[in-house]
Amino acid sequence: MRRLLQRHEFYVILAILILTIIITSLNPNFLCLENLFDMLKSYSFMGIMAIGVLVVLISGGIDISFTAVATVSQYIMAVLIIKYTGNIVLAFSISIIIGVILGLLNASIIYYFNIPTIIVTIGTLNIFYGLLVVFSGGRWIYTLPQWFARFAEIRIFTLLNSNGNPYGLSIITAIWIAVTVIAAFILRFTTLGRSLYAVGGCGFNKSPAERAGISIFRVQLFVYSFMGFIAGIAGVVQALLVQTVAPNSMVGKELNVIAAVIIGGASISGGTGSITGTILGVILLAVLSNGLTLMRVPSYWYDVVIGLVILTSVSVSAMQQKRKVQRGIAIEED
Repeated sequence: MRRLLQRHEFYVILAILILTIIITSLNPNFLCLENLFDMLKSYSFMGIMAIGVLVVLISGGIDISFTAVATVSQYIMAVLIIKYTGNIVLAFSISIIIGVILGLLNASIIYYFNIPTIIVTIGTLNIFYGLLVVFSGGRWIYTLPQWFARFAEIRIFTLLNSNGNPYGLSIITAIWIAVTVIAAFILRFTTLGRSLYAVGGCGFNKSPAERAGISIFRVQLFVYSFMGFIAGIAGVVQALLVQTVAPNSMVGKELNVIAAVIIGGASISGGTGSITGTILGVILLAVLSNGLTLMRVPSYWYDVVIGLVILTSVSVSAMQQKRKVQRGIAIEED
């Protein structure tokens, strides 16, 4: 029990359970299976993005440009599949390739010019987004191929509600699950995953990691190309969800994604974070948003609640870290 109380994820699960009980008592429709499947589908975009942000934060960096990368990848993909047609595999391939290229550009600037990651990615956020608006003229794309819309309607399995209407686990949610499994494998079972934690744990001074034989450049190339890979997937997923493509559809949502990862226990200073915590952070935000909507609470209260949740989450993490340090000092004195 003591070990369980020391884990950040325990408190996030506790918060989710408390919120679920409160919201369900006010609106019983919240806990129905159909609403839960819809909630998972709606938050798949944030969940996928959060996986990429987790990897960046673990490595000790921070990426603000991922929504712009996703938007550029999505828009180029949409233009090409409308003009030349294709299939869903081609759509994902185009978006992922663009995302990886832009991610590699971020990594190269960060490494060769030794500029803080937040400065570089704020700059590239504006560059990528600005160039897209210039070349697209801000034009929205409303008509996507029929095969694109049909793919969004696929379910892994289908159930029927009391009215006979179908619902179930969407293929979009399955994509989020697949991305999560891939990232969990990399972080838990590969040398590269351990290197990410080692580099992030060094803080600003990467010399210890280099002396251990870790190539900082290779780590950064992987981290930001992986973020671009994730952004490419998320760009297609967002288009599948809304069936429109707009130059400004995602820019501005990066703070909510970063908030979910931090709520899940990741540290901005690097070296800390888990897939489980990140998923729980996304679920907590989904429960808050969906619950407030069902209770007909004005939408602007959502930002207030998210701010309070972030402060509470960071405070709990800080207290846990302080206790660990105090226990370490007590052991040394004994």
